Amino acid sequence: VQLQASGGGLVQAGGSLRLSCAASGRTFSSYAMGWFRQAPGKEREFVAAISWSGDSTYYADSVKGRFTISRDNAKNTVYLQMNSLKPEDTAVYYCAARRTHYSGSYPWDYDYWGQGTQVTVSS
Repeated sequence: VQLQASGGGLVQAGGSLRLSCAASGRTFSSYAMGWFRQAPGKEREFVAAISWSGDSTYYADSVKGRFTISRDNAKNTVYLQMNSLKPEDTAVYYCAARRTHYSGSYPWDYDYWGQGTQVTVSS
């Protein structure tokens, strides 16, 4: 599976962005998907995850109520809608795929990674 993340950019605090992650391969619909982020000088941290069917989602406390993860298996794409953005959301955002139906919240839970997309939130 190859993953291509897109949709990052520069936005003011309080603004919104939608990230997309397009996956190759016919097995996408059977994989759980996750989003992680990494700010300069910090470890990669969990943001959100979604099960293979989309019926189960999970969020980090820091983004709960502001971010929404979703997927369209017909398009082999997972999304991260980010609202009410804060400067502390600034990071490179990565999508990841896990070869099981249900997601995890640690980087080592995932088997495939995209290249990352930069999100910068100005104050």
